[in-house]
Amino acid sequence: MFTLAIVGRPNVGKSRLVNRLAGRHAAIVHDTPGVTRDRQVVEVDFDGMAFRLTDTAGFEDAAPGSLTARMTAQTEAAIAEADALLFLMDARDGVTAGDEIIAQALRRSGKPVIFAANKCEGRTALEEAVRLGFGEPIRLSAEHALGMGELAEALEEYIPRAVPAVEEEDDAGAQEEEYDYRDKPLRLALAGRPNVGKSSLFNQLLGEERSLTGPEAGLTRDAITAPWKLQAREVLLHDTAGLRKKAKVAGETLEEMSVASTLSAIRFADCVILLLDATAPFEKQDLAIADLIAREGRAIVFALNKWDLLPNKAGAISRFCEMRDRLLPQVAGAPLVAVSAKTGEGLDRLRTAIEEADSAWNLRIPTATLNRFLEEALKRHATPAVSGRRVRIRYMTQPKARPPSFTLFGNQLDALPDAYLRYLQNGLRDNFGLKGTPLRFALRNSRNPYDRR
Repeated sequence: MFTLAIVGRPNVGKSRLVNRLAGRHAAIVHDTPGVTRDRQVVEVDFDGMAFRLTDTAGFEDAAPGSLTARMTAQTEAAIAEADALLFLMDARDGVTAGDEIIAQALRRSGKPVIFAANKCEGRTALEEAVRLGFGEPIRLSAEHALGMGELAEALEEYIPRAVPAVEEEDDAGAQEEEYDYRDKPLRLALAGRPNVGKSSLFNQLLGEERSLTGPEAGLTRDAITAPWKLQAREVLLHDTAGLRKKAKVAGETLEEMSVASTLSAIRFADCVILLLDATAPFEKQDLAIADLIAREGRAIVFALNKWDLLPNKAGAISRFCEMRDRLLPQVAGAPLVAVSAKTGEGLDRLRTAIEEADSAWNLRIPTATLNRFLEEALKRHATPAVSGRRVRIRYMTQPKARPPSFTLFGNQLDALPDAYLRYLQNGLRDNFGLKGTPLRFALRNSRNPYDRR
C-alpha cells in the first residue's frame, strides 16, 4: 500500500491533519509542541484513495542521544520508508530556519514532495515559501477542513482512486464458508504501568527500533500500531502509553489524552499483554489494569519483564502464579511468561501464550458437551438451598465467544452465591482450557406457571 509521511516542525498541525484525513481521532492533538514522539502509521481512505499515512515527530537539530534527537531519528526513518512526503509548514509563522533544514533533508531523500501550509484560515502571504524549492504551497486548515479538495488533487497524481467493486450475485446453491477467527488479523495491545518496558518489548517483537525507548518514564504518549506476524497469523501490534493512577493524571490534559488513547487501544484489542516488572510485580496499579482488561472482556497474557534483573529466580514463577490467582481470580490461570525485552529471552514462550489465550477467547463449546460438564459438576457439588428450596440449574448454553459467555437456566438463580459461580467458572477453565480469558455468566430464571402476577 502507498505510504505518505507528513513531515514538518513541531506544532505545525501534523497530527490534526492526520485526524482530518483519517476521519477519526487517530493521533493525540494538543497545543504543546512535541506531543508526537513516535511515528504513527494509520490506514486511511481519503476521497476514494486508500493509503498509509505516517504521522511523525518534529524535525529538529539536537544533541546526539537526547530525546529530541531520538524523535528526529524516528522522523528520518519515516522519510526512508515513505513513497511520498507531505511537507507541512505553519502559515502563521512563515518560513523559518527549521523549515529550511527540513526542505534540505527532503530534497536529499529524492522522494516526491507535496508542499502545504497549514493554519490558513485567514489571508496569509506565502510568497516567501516558494524559496524552499517546492513551488507554492497548498493552503490548508486541518482544524476547519479548508483546502482538502486541493490536497486530494495533489495526492491523486501518486495514488489512484479506487474503482467501486461490482457485486455479483451468489449462485443459488452456494453455501457460505464457515468463519475462522484466524482469517482476520489478531489485534494485540501492550499495556502496563509507565517504564515497565512496553516500548522495548514492542521493538524486540518487531525486530526494529519502532518506538522511542529510554530511561525517561512516559515516553510513549499515543498508541502506536505496527503490523506483525505470529506464525502465519497477521497481527496488529499496539504499543500504548503507561497507565498511571487517576490521582496523578487528573488535571494534566496531555496525560489524560494519553490514558484515553491507551484505553481505546485496550477496547480495540482482542488480546492484551499486561507487562509487569519482575522485580516488583502485581502492584496495586497492575491489579487495576488487569481488572480493567477483564471487565472489557479481553484475553490477557501476563509478561514478567526485566526477568534478567531478578536476583533469585528459583521458584519465582510458582510464587507469581499463586499471586495472580489469589489477587486476580477473574483471570485465574491466565498465561504468565518470564521475558526480557532487553535480551529477547522468553519471546518464543510469549508467542505460544498469546496463541493459547486467543484460542481460549474464541472457543465455542457445543451445548451437549457443556451440559455433560454441568451434570458432573452438580453431582460433585450440589447447589445450595434457599428457604428450604434448593437452587436448581436445569441446563446451560454458550450464546457467544470473544469472551466465552454462558447462560444458566433454572429456578431461584438470583440466590446462587458467587462462590458457586466461581466453582463453575474454575471447572470450565480446567475442563476446556479457558485460561487467559475472562468468562461471562448470565442467569435466566424459568417462569413460574402458577404465578399470576
